Amino acid sequence: MTTNDFIPKKKLDLPEKGSFKWKAPSNIALVKYWGKLEHQIPANPSISFTLDACATTTKVTFEKLTKPSEGFSFDLIFEGSKKESFKPKINTFFERVQEYLPFLRAYHFTIETSNSFPHSSGIASSASGMAALSLCLLSIERSANREMSDAQFDKKASFLARLGSGSACRSIKGDLIQWGNHQGIPESSDLFGINYPFEVHPIFKNYHDTILLVHKGEKVVSSTVGHGLMQGHPFAKNRFQQAHDNLQKLKDVFSKGDLDQFMALVESEALTLHAMMMSSSPYFILMHPNTLRIINKIWEFRKTTQTPICFTLDAGANVHVLYPETVKEKAIQFIQDQLVVYCENGHYICDRIGNGAKELKV
Repeated sequence: MTTNDFIPKKKLDLPEKGSFKWKAPSNIALVKYWGKLEHQIPANPSISFTLDACATTTKVTFEKLTKPSEGFSFDLIFEGSKKESFKPKINTFFERVQEYLPFLRAYHFTIETSNSFPHSSGIASSASGMAALSLCLLSIERSANREMSDAQFDKKASFLARLGSGSACRSIKGDLIQWGNHQGIPESSDLFGINYPFEVHPIFKNYHDTILLVHKGEKVVSSTVGHGLMQGHPFAKNRFQQAHDNLQKLKDVFSKGDLDQFMALVESEALTLHAMMMSSSPYFILMHPNTLRIINKIWEFRKTTQTPICFTLDAGANVHVLYPETVKEKAIQFIQDQLVVYCENGHYICDRIGNGAKELKV
């Protein structure tokens, strides 16, 4: 597919006004996407677990203007209050997607959004937020185009979400989503995420993710800046190839339910992500001392108890503790006894694999 496939082919009889509401989850990458090209194209493919509890709920109310706006007409309300600081990002998103949603200048939008988790807590709020917004906007198009199938809707929603935040394209569906062209994965694309097409052992179907909130403040370096620093990075070429290789390795890991290889690969990916940050120019460190203390505690616990529990990291200080349903009680007890002490104010979030975004009644 090409980007032209997402441009409406006929003029639609769009509604005068209305509203749509969607809840979209965050996701946690197993093979990391780090570095991007023009138009939000990933420098390497990635794969993620879709989460369940960590989600953004967005309601978009729209009404036709008397005449099309020269710019974009919208109000943004975040968790009950107007949030002017978020508006430039939404405006940029609208500029990127207007070719594919040509009705955007014809309406005034009221965008009401909230997260089930702390903003800037190291959980991908941009992924869930842009996914939810894309689903609401695309619902306006679908309301006037009954020929659009569910599969077409999901694919275009993922495509649009990517233009807001790259990883957002992995937050439309669940439970295991792959994004980025990979020679060994049929239908894989840089333009949108797809459901992982190969066999997956049942043990990976009910995985848990307990997110330890080591630091709930803003990151010292944004992900956007971090992605940009992969341009000219001395290790970029090898890193991108590593991601391709790890996706190929996962095919066997997922089909066999090989937890040892899964844990080794996922932890290596997390540490490689941060190694890229520490070796870029300028370099930066997003892990905190307590991040490392948690990692060492997990390694010690796994070695002494043989419990299949591992960690991954996003571009931040917080730790995602991953484990299968079969060891849930043991893992939670360990987290409460030994890891919560390293969390800011003792805060953590229990989450698990989910099935993707859901439309809610208005």
